[in-house]
Amino acid sequence: MWATLLSYMIDAANRLTAEAVPAPRRLVSLDAYRGATMLLMASEIMHVPATLKKLDSYSQSPTLQSVVHQLDHLAWAGCTLWDMIQPSFMFMVGVALPFSLASRLARGHVFSRMLVHALWRSVLLVALGIFLRSVGRPMTNFTFEDVLTQIGLGYPFLFLLGFARPRWQWTAAALILVAYWAAFALYPEPGPEFNYPAVGVPANWPEHYGGFASHWNKNSNYAAYADQWFLNLFPREKPFQFNRGGYLTLNFVPSLATMIFGLLAGGLLRSRRTVREKAAILVVAGLTGLAVGWTLDWLGVCPMVKRIWTPSWAIYSSGWAAIALAAFFAIIDWAGFRRWAFPLVVVGMNSIAMYVLVHLSFGFVSGSLTTHLNYVSESWFGRPLFEVFGQPYPPIVEGAMVLAIFWLISLWLYRRGAFLRI
Repeated sequence: MWATLLSYMIDAANRLTAEAVPAPRRLVSLDAYRGATMLLMASEIMHVPATLKKLDSYSQSPTLQSVVHQLDHLAWAGCTLWDMIQPSFMFMVGVALPFSLASRLARGHVFSRMLVHALWRSVLLVALGIFLRSVGRPMTNFTFEDVLTQIGLGYPFLFLLGFARPRWQWTAAALILVAYWAAFALYPEPGPEFNYPAVGVPANWPEHYGGFASHWNKNSNYAAYADQWFLNLFPREKPFQFNRGGYLTLNFVPSLATMIFGLLAGGLLRSRRTVREKAAILVVAGLTGLAVGWTLDWLGVCPMVKRIWTPSWAIYSSGWAAIALAAFFAIIDWAGFRRWAFPLVVVGMNSIAMYVLVHLSFGFVSGSLTTHLNYVSESWFGRPLFEVFGQPYPPIVEGAMVLAIFWLISLWLYRRGAFLRI
């Protein structure tokens, strides 16, 4: 079956290459959505949840508690705004692919050249993810659960599916999710005597599932055991036993389905349907994804856990991503309100550059601000730079100022047409 599918995709690619393919118009709404997601991720340097918890009014304010709840990952099951960052990025990789393929075909690229580029891009994304996770460590930290490595691991398969018809793409996503669910369901569940502390989980942890759902318990599931074998193939400071957050290398398998759902959305947006039809289909598909993912979790068939990217999570999070894309698309590409999105587009068109800046340059920029502007701040406001609003706000002020500088760097790159692409 897979050989037949691959042969079909290669034939389709060759046919498309031989035909005249018009260059696609850039989808501003996708750039804006990507920029909004990247800025949300980058806002982590502001430490908003930790700061708000220090306010005297926090314990009595449901609003503040709700903000803190949404700006942090859940311990295990469920979904918050912060949990949607990674699936949004992965969904958008899929959305962008049909536009990228059309652009390359319009420039006369042949399938073999595009395949080599896809493989090279995959390697670079994995390498960059490992590099950024290794900064400050005594040796290379071979880990594959962050967004860059996860995209890199799944990208070659996504690229090949980009040449398939939608029914094949739907079939591939369904097979991936069903097979991944079965792998967990058929793997022996942890018994009542299982030694959870040995894998970094307290025995009385409130997130433990019972019954059939225990197949998806933290660090005691199929993919967790796979990591105990796979990650110890690499040189490490000490043997790998568990991931403290429960994240898994094999997450890239179901997250590939997330990218395929994005691929289908991208194909829809490139279709000849009206703008209104495209927005409506995205909303309906999104609501369906929310309903299906929630139902699978509610029935106990498959818990909805982002950290191990369960199939129900892949479907549910793709539903939210489709609705968010529909909102950006309707406002920007349908209604034509674009000016407001310019700050987001600046970041969205250079998202990898912003990602690298946040991970590598925060300490340098923050330290430079302290060194060079503290005297001015104390002269004008009577306080050090980051303490102009008093306690406990210095982390927010510091992060906001650094983030503003990163945005200005992105603007400078944008004005010069310099975009970091892999």
